[in-house]
Amino acid sequence: MAPMSPRFKRLLVAVVTLLSMFAVYRTLDISTTSRSVGTTDTYIPDVPVSQNVTNSGSNLRAALVALVRNSELSGMRSTVRQLEDRFNNRHSYPYIFLNDEEFTEEFKDGMRSLTKAPVYFGKLPKEHWGLSPYVTEEKVQEALEHNRDRYLYGGSYSYRLMCRYQSGFVYKHALLKDLDYYWRIEPDVHYYCDIPYDPFKYMKDNKLIYGYTISPVEKAETVETLWDTTRKWILENPDYLQDKSFIHWVVNEKSVYTRCHFWSNFEIVDLSFYRSEAYESYFQHLDRAGGFFYERWGDAPVHSMAASILLRKEQIHWFEDIGYHHPGYSHCPNKPEMSARCVCGGGSDYMYHSMCNRRFGEVGNIYKDQVLELAAMPDK
Repeated sequence: MAPMSPRFKRLLVAVVTLLSMFAVYRTLDISTTSRSVGTTDTYIPDVPVSQNVTNSGSNLRAALVALVRNSELSGMRSTVRQLEDRFNNRHSYPYIFLNDEEFTEEFKDGMRSLTKAPVYFGKLPKEHWGLSPYVTEEKVQEALEHNRDRYLYGGSYSYRLMCRYQSGFVYKHALLKDLDYYWRIEPDVHYYCDIPYDPFKYMKDNKLIYGYTISPVEKAETVETLWDTTRKWILENPDYLQDKSFIHWVVNEKSVYTRCHFWSNFEIVDLSFYRSEAYESYFQHLDRAGGFFYERWGDAPVHSMAASILLRKEQIHWFEDIGYHHPGYSHCPNKPEMSARCVCGGGSDYMYHSMCNRRFGEVGNIYKDQVLELAAMPDK
Protein backbone atom coordinates (compact mmCIF):
# COMPACT_ATOMS: atom_id res chain seq x y z
CA MET A 1 0.00 0.00 0.00
CA ALA A 2 1.37 3.41 -1.00
CA PRO A 3 2.11 5.77 1.92
CA MET A 4 -0.43 8.59 2.58
CA SER A 5 0.58 11.99 1.28
CA PRO A 6 1.14 14.79 3.82
CA ARG A 7 -1.87 16.65 2.42
CA PHE A 8 -4.15 13.60 2.90
CA LYS A 9 -2.86 13.15 6.47
CA ARG A 10 -3.70 16.79 7.30
CA LEU A 11 -7.18 16.37 5.81
CA LEU A 12 -7.80 13.20 7.84
CA VAL A 13 -6.69 14.88 11.07
CA ALA A 14 -9.03 17.82 10.36
CA VAL A 15 -12.02 15.52 9.79
CA VAL A 16 -11.34 13.56 12.99
CA THR A 17 -11.01 16.81 14.95
CA LEU A 18 -14.32 18.14 13.62
CA LEU A 19 -16.14 14.90 14.46
CA SER A 20 -14.73 14.98 18.01
CA MET A 21 -15.82 18.60 18.49
CA PHE A 22 -19.36 17.76 17.27
CA ALA A 23 -19.59 14.83 19.70
CA VAL A 24 -18.57 17.07 22.61
CA TYR A 25 -21.15 19.69 21.52
CA ARG A 26 -23.93 17.08 21.42
CA THR A 27 -23.01 15.89 24.91
CA LEU A 28 -23.14 19.43 26.27
CA ASP A 29 -26.46 20.07 24.51
CA ILE A 30 -28.09 16.97 25.97
CA SER A 31 -26.88 17.73 29.49
CA THR A 32 -28.27 21.27 29.24
CA THR A 33 -31.78 20.31 28.13
CA SER A 34 -32.31 17.37 30.45
CA ARG A 35 -31.67 18.98 33.82
CA SER A 36 -34.39 19.91 36.31
CA VAL A 37 -35.12 23.48 37.32
CA GLY A 38 -36.43 24.41 40.76
CA THR A 39 -39.44 22.33 41.76
CA THR A 40 -40.34 21.30 38.20
CA ASP A 41 -39.24 18.47 35.94
CA THR A 42 -40.02 17.51 32.37
CA TYR A 43 -38.46 16.26 29.18
CA ILE A 44 -37.28 19.79 28.28
CA PRO A 45 -37.60 21.86 31.46
CA ASP A 46 -35.59 24.80 30.07
CA VAL A 47 -38.38 25.46 27.56
CA PRO A 48 -41.42 27.30 29.02
CA VAL A 49 -44.68 25.39 28.88
CA SER A 50 -46.16 28.08 26.64
CA GLN A 51 -43.44 27.47 24.03
CA ASN A 52 -43.74 23.70 24.17
CA VAL A 53 -47.16 23.43 22.53
CA THR A 54 -46.70 21.52 19.32
CA ASN A 55 -50.16 22.34 17.98
CA SER A 56 -48.84 25.19 15.86
CA GLY A 57 -52.10 25.34 13.92
CA SER A 58 -53.91 27.07 16.80
CA ASN A 59 -50.90 28.73 18.44
CA LEU A 60 -52.70 28.52 21.78
CA ARG A 61 -50.90 28.61 25.09
CA ALA A 62 -52.84 25.82 26.79
CA ALA A 63 -52.26 22.64 28.77
CA LEU A 64 -54.01 19.74 30.51
CA VAL A 65 -53.47 20.05 34.26
CA ALA A 66 -53.91 17.59 37.14
CA LEU A 67 -53.42 17.80 40.90
CA VAL A 68 -52.57 14.19 41.69
CA ARG A 69 -50.81 11.94 44.20
CA ASN A 70 -48.14 9.35 43.48
CA SER A 71 -50.56 6.67 44.68
CA GLU A 72 -52.99 7.62 41.89
CA LEU A 73 -50.64 6.59 39.09
CA SER A 74 -52.89 3.87 37.71
CA GLY A 75 -55.97 6.08 37.63
CA MET A 76 -54.03 8.96 36.09
CA ARG A 77 -52.58 6.70 33.41
CA SER A 78 -56.09 5.55 32.54
CA THR A 79 -57.25 9.14 32.11
CA VAL A 80 -54.29 10.18 29.98
CA ARG A 81 -54.56 7.07 27.82
CA GLN A 82 -58.17 8.00 27.05
CA LEU A 83 -57.32 11.64 26.40
CA GLU A 84 -54.57 10.62 24.02
CA ASP A 85 -56.87 8.26 22.13
CA ARG A 86 -59.82 10.66 22.08
CA PHE A 87 -58.07 13.99 21.52
CA ASN A 88 -54.50 14.86 22.36
CA ASN A 89 -52.64 12.48 20.03
CA ARG A 90 -53.64 14.93 17.29
CA HIS A 91 -52.62 18.08 19.19
CA SER A 92 -49.86 17.28 21.70
CA TYR A 93 -50.85 19.86 24.27
CA PRO A 94 -48.55 19.64 27.32
CA TYR A 95 -49.55 17.75 30.44
CA ILE A 96 -48.81 19.39 33.80
CA PHE A 97 -48.93 17.22 36.93
CA LEU A 98 -48.88 18.91 40.34
CA ASN A 99 -48.38 17.34 43.76
CA ASP A 100 -47.83 18.55 47.30
CA GLU A 101 -44.98 16.00 47.47
CA GLU A 102 -42.16 15.14 45.08
CA PHE A 103 -43.24 12.86 42.27
CA THR A 104 -41.59 9.46 42.20
CA GLU A 105 -39.61 8.30 39.18
CA GLU A 106 -42.18 5.53 38.79
CA PHE A 107 -44.94 8.13 38.43
CA LYS A 108 -42.94 10.23 35.99
CA ASP A 109 -41.99 7.28 33.82
CA GLY A 110 -45.56 5.98 33.92
CA MET A 111 -46.93 9.24 32.55
CA ARG A 112 -44.20 9.94 30.02
CA SER A 113 -44.60 6.54 28.42
CA LEU A 114 -48.17 7.32 27.31
CA THR A 115 -47.67 10.40 25.17
CA LYS A 116 -45.43 12.21 22.72
CA ALA A 117 -46.59 15.51 24.21
CA PRO A 118 -44.38 17.46 26.64
CA VAL A 119 -44.88 16.36 30.25
CA TYR A 120 -44.15 18.60 33.24
CA PHE A 121 -44.07 17.78 36.95
CA GLY A 122 -44.31 20.39 39.68
CA LYS A 123 -44.37 20.49 43.46
CA LEU A 124 -46.76 22.92 45.16
CA PRO A 125 -45.18 25.89 46.96
CA LYS A 126 -45.60 25.56 50.72
CA GLU A 127 -47.41 28.88 50.91
CA HIS A 128 -50.11 27.55 48.57
CA TRP A 129 -50.84 24.33 50.42
CA GLY A 130 -51.80 24.54 54.05
CA LEU A 131 -54.07 26.01 56.64
CA SER A 132 -55.52 29.41 55.81
CA PRO A 133 -54.04 32.19 57.96
CA TYR A 134 -57.59 33.28 58.79
CA VAL A 135 -58.59 30.13 60.69
CA THR A 136 -57.33 28.42 63.83
CA GLU A 137 -56.29 24.80 64.14
CA GLU A 138 -58.48 24.33 67.20
CA LYS A 139 -61.64 25.52 65.44
CA VAL A 140 -60.79 23.52 62.31
CA GLN A 141 -60.46 20.34 64.36
CA GLU A 142 -63.80 21.06 66.03
CA ALA A 143 -65.40 21.56 62.61
CA LEU A 144 -63.92 18.35 61.22
CA GLU A 145 -65.26 16.39 64.15
CA HIS A 146 -68.68 18.04 63.91
CA ASN A 147 -68.99 17.37 60.17
CA ARG A 148 -67.36 13.93 60.11
CA ASP A 149 -70.59 11.99 59.61
CA ARG A 150 -72.69 14.72 58.02
CA TYR A 151 -71.41 14.37 54.45
CA LEU A 152 -68.66 12.94 52.25
CA TYR A 153 -65.19 14.10 53.34
CA GLY A 154 -66.83 15.78 56.32
CA GLY A 155 -63.87 14.93 58.54
CA SER A 156 -61.14 15.21 55.91
CA TYR A 157 -58.50 17.90 56.38
CA SER A 158 -56.64 17.05 53.16
CA TYR A 159 -59.82 17.39 51.10
CA ARG A 160 -60.26 20.92 52.39
CA LEU A 161 -56.67 21.75 51.51
CA MET A 162 -57.37 20.53 47.99
CA CYS A 163 -60.57 22.60 47.65
CA ARG A 164 -58.85 25.75 48.85
CA TYR A 165 -55.89 25.14 46.53
CA GLN A 166 -58.07 24.54 43.48
CA SER A 167 -60.15 27.61 44.34
CA GLY A 168 -57.36 30.13 44.73
CA PHE A 169 -53.91 28.84 43.87
CA VAL A 170 -53.60 26.28 41.08
CA TYR A 171 -53.49 28.94 38.36
CA LYS A 172 -50.69 30.73 40.28
CA HIS A 173 -48.25 27.81 39.97
CA ALA A 174 -45.10 28.70 38.04
CA LEU A 175 -45.81 26.04 35.42
CA LEU A 176 -49.11 27.72 34.52
CA LYS A 177 -47.93 31.33 34.57
CA ASP A 178 -47.58 31.63 30.77
CA LEU A 179 -50.76 29.74 29.89
CA ASP A 180 -53.91 31.35 28.54
CA TYR A 181 -56.15 28.27 29.00
CA TYR A 182 -56.15 25.13 31.09
CA TRP A 183 -58.15 21.92 30.98
CA ARG A 184 -58.45 20.31 34.38
CA ILE A 185 -58.11 16.53 34.35
CA GLU A 186 -58.38 13.94 37.11
CA PRO A 187 -57.49 10.29 37.71
CA ASP A 188 -60.08 7.52 37.35
CA VAL A 189 -62.44 9.38 35.02
CA HIS A 190 -63.78 8.32 31.63
CA TYR A 191 -63.99 10.18 28.35
CA TYR A 192 -66.68 8.43 26.34
CA CYS A 193 -66.44 10.31 23.03
CA ASP A 194 -63.92 11.15 20.34
CA ILE A 195 -63.24 14.87 20.30
CA PRO A 196 -62.60 15.72 16.63
CA TYR A 197 -62.01 19.43 17.22
CA ASP A 198 -59.89 21.53 19.57
CA PRO A 199 -61.89 22.69 22.65
CA PHE A 200 -59.25 25.30 23.45
CA LYS A 201 -59.59 26.82 19.99
CA TYR A 202 -63.37 26.60 20.25
CA MET A 203 -63.22 28.59 23.50
CA LYS A 204 -61.04 31.27 21.95
CA ASP A 205 -62.94 31.53 18.66
CA ASN A 206 -66.26 31.91 20.48
CA LYS A 207 -64.98 34.27 23.20
CA LEU A 208 -65.86 31.75 25.92
CA ILE A 209 -64.44 31.99 29.43
CA TYR A 210 -65.68 28.87 31.24
CA GLY A 211 -66.52 25.40 29.91
CA TYR A 212 -68.02 22.40 31.74
CA THR A 213 -69.71 19.04 31.16
CA ILE A 214 -71.78 18.23 34.28
CA SER A 215 -73.79 20.52 36.60
CA PRO A 216 -75.23 18.88 39.73
CA VAL A 217 -76.69 20.33 42.93
CA GLU A 218 -74.30 20.79 45.85
CA LYS A 219 -75.13 19.20 49.20
CA ALA A 220 -76.63 21.94 51.38
CA GLU A 221 -74.67 21.12 54.54
CA THR A 222 -71.32 21.78 52.81
CA VAL A 223 -72.16 25.35 51.77
CA GLU A 224 -74.41 26.61 54.54
CA THR A 225 -73.03 30.16 54.53
CA LEU A 226 -71.50 30.44 51.05
CA TRP A 227 -74.24 32.61 49.55
CA ASP A 228 -74.53 34.86 52.61
CA THR A 229 -70.76 35.36 52.52
CA THR A 230 -70.90 36.02 48.78
CA ARG A 231 -73.72 38.55 48.98
CA LYS A 232 -71.63 40.62 51.40
CA TRP A 233 -68.77 40.65 48.89
CA ILE A 234 -71.15 41.77 46.10
CA LEU A 235 -72.47 44.68 48.15
CA GLU A 236 -68.96 45.73 49.17
CA ASN A 237 -67.55 45.45 45.62
CA PRO A 238 -70.17 46.57 43.09
CA ASP A 239 -67.50 47.94 40.74
CA TYR A 240 -66.34 44.40 39.97
CA LEU A 241 -69.70 43.48 38.42
CA GLN A 242 -70.29 43.58 34.68
CA ASP A 243 -73.33 45.40 33.28
CA LYS A 244 -75.02 41.98 33.02
CA SER A 245 -74.60 38.82 35.06
CA PHE A 246 -75.75 35.18 34.94
CA ILE A 247 -76.29 35.11 38.71
CA HIS A 248 -79.86 33.85 38.34
CA TRP A 249 -78.48 30.38 37.65
CA VAL A 250 -77.10 30.12 41.20
CA VAL A 251 -79.56 32.41 43.01
CA ASN A 252 -83.28 32.59 42.22
CA GLU A 253 -85.47 35.69 42.09
CA LYS A 254 -86.12 35.42 45.85
CA SER A 255 -82.38 35.42 46.59
CA VAL A 256 -82.39 31.72 47.50
CA TYR A 257 -79.24 29.79 46.64
CA THR A 258 -80.06 27.04 44.13
CA ARG A 259 -76.79 25.21 44.91
CA CYS A 260 -76.31 24.60 41.19
CA HIS A 261 -72.65 24.31 40.26
CA PHE A 262 -70.37 23.32 37.42
CA TRP A 263 -68.59 20.12 38.43
CA SER A 264 -65.06 21.44 38.27
CA ASN A 265 -63.24 18.11 38.06
CA PHE A 266 -63.74 18.87 34.37
CA GLU A 267 -63.37 22.50 33.43
CA ILE A 268 -61.76 24.35 30.54
CA VAL A 269 -61.06 27.93 31.53
CA ASP A 270 -59.64 31.13 30.12
CA LEU A 271 -57.16 31.76 32.94
CA SER A 272 -57.48 35.52 32.67
CA PHE A 273 -60.72 35.00 34.61
CA TYR A 274 -59.05 33.41 37.64
CA ARG A 275 -56.21 35.93 37.45
CA SER A 276 -58.58 38.88 37.38
CA GLU A 277 -58.68 41.40 40.21
CA ALA A 278 -62.37 40.63 40.72
CA TYR A 279 -61.87 36.89 41.17
CA GLU A 280 -58.88 37.37 43.45
CA SER A 281 -60.87 39.78 45.60
CA TYR A 282 -63.72 37.26 45.81
CA PHE A 283 -61.41 34.38 46.74
CA GLN A 284 -59.67 36.42 49.44
CA HIS A 285 -63.06 37.38 50.86
CA LEU A 286 -64.08 33.72 51.06
CA ASP A 287 -60.74 32.68 52.53
CA ARG A 288 -61.06 35.26 55.31
CA ALA A 289 -64.54 33.89 56.12
CA GLY A 290 -63.06 30.45 56.87
CA GLY A 291 -65.68 28.35 55.07
CA PHE A 292 -63.15 26.19 53.22
CA PHE A 293 -62.30 24.66 56.62
CA TYR A 294 -65.18 25.35 58.99
CA GLU A 295 -67.68 24.06 56.41
CA ARG A 296 -66.57 22.27 53.25
CA TRP A 297 -66.74 24.83 50.51
CA GLY A 298 -65.63 23.03 47.38
CA ASP A 299 -63.85 24.62 44.46
CA ALA A 300 -66.82 23.65 42.26
CA PRO A 301 -69.42 25.85 44.01
CA VAL A 302 -66.82 28.61 44.43
CA HIS A 303 -65.85 28.62 40.74
CA SER A 304 -69.52 28.39 39.77
CA MET A 305 -70.63 31.22 42.02
CA ALA A 306 -67.82 33.44 40.72
CA ALA A 307 -68.49 32.58 37.06
CA SER A 308 -72.22 33.17 37.40
CA ILE A 309 -71.78 36.53 39.13
CA LEU A 310 -68.86 37.89 37.11
CA LEU A 311 -69.65 36.49 33.64
CA ARG A 312 -72.55 36.60 31.22
CA LYS A 313 -74.38 33.47 30.10
CA GLU A 314 -72.90 33.63 26.61
CA GLN A 315 -69.39 33.40 28.10
CA ILE A 316 -70.16 29.99 29.67
CA HIS A 317 -70.37 26.82 27.58
CA TRP A 318 -71.74 23.33 28.15
CA PHE A 319 -69.56 20.85 26.25
CA GLU A 320 -72.54 18.62 25.63
CA ASP A 321 -70.65 16.56 23.03
CA ILE A 322 -67.86 15.54 25.44
CA GLY A 323 -69.14 12.42 27.17
CA TYR A 324 -67.65 12.22 30.64
CA HIS A 325 -67.79 10.18 33.84
CA HIS A 326 -66.43 11.04 37.26
CA PRO A 327 -67.41 8.77 40.16
CA GLY A 328 -70.84 10.04 41.13
CA TYR A 329 -72.21 11.30 37.80
CA SER A 330 -71.98 10.49 34.11
CA HIS A 331 -72.91 12.39 30.98
CA CYS A 332 -73.22 11.06 27.47
CA PRO A 333 -74.75 13.08 24.62
CA ASN A 334 -78.06 11.81 23.22
CA LYS A 335 -78.08 13.76 19.97
CA PRO A 336 -77.32 11.37 17.08
CA GLU A 337 -74.62 13.56 15.54
CA MET A 338 -72.81 13.57 18.89
CA SER A 339 -73.53 10.08 20.23
CA ALA A 340 -72.18 8.46 17.05
CA ARG A 341 -68.68 9.34 18.31
CA CYS A 342 -69.27 7.84 21.77
CA VAL A 343 -69.27 4.52 23.61
CA CYS A 344 -71.23 4.97 26.83
CA GLY A 345 -72.38 2.74 29.63
CA GLY A 346 -75.82 2.70 31.17
CA GLY A 347 -77.01 5.52 33.39
CA SER A 348 -75.12 8.18 31.45
CA ASP A 349 -78.04 10.53 30.82
CA TYR A 350 -77.81 12.53 34.07
CA MET A 351 -77.58 15.94 32.40
CA TYR A 352 -80.85 15.45 30.53
CA HIS A 353 -82.63 15.08 33.89
CA SER A 354 -80.57 17.60 35.84
CA MET A 355 -82.48 20.46 37.45
CA CYS A 356 -79.40 22.65 37.09
CA ASN A 357 -79.06 21.88 33.39
CA ARG A 358 -82.72 22.67 32.86
CA ARG A 359 -82.32 25.93 34.78
CA PHE A 360 -79.27 26.84 32.70
CA GLY A 361 -81.47 26.76 29.62
CA GLU A 362 -84.36 28.66 31.22
CA VAL A 363 -82.74 31.66 32.89
CA GLY A 364 -80.76 34.49 31.35
CA ASN A 365 -78.63 37.44 32.30
CA ILE A 366 -79.87 40.18 34.60
CA TYR A 367 -78.63 43.75 34.97
CA LYS A 368 -76.15 44.92 37.57
CA ASP A 369 -78.73 46.85 39.61
CA GLN A 370 -80.85 43.68 39.82
CA VAL A 371 -77.82 41.73 41.08
CA LEU A 372 -77.33 44.29 43.83
CA GLU A 373 -81.02 44.06 44.74
CA LEU A 374 -80.73 40.28 45.07
CA ALA A 375 -77.67 40.59 47.28
CA ALA A 376 -79.44 43.14 49.50
CA MET A 377 -82.57 41.04 50.06
CA PRO A 378 -83.04 39.86 53.67
CA ASP A 379 -82.16 36.28 54.53
CA LYS A 380 -84.88 33.73 53.94
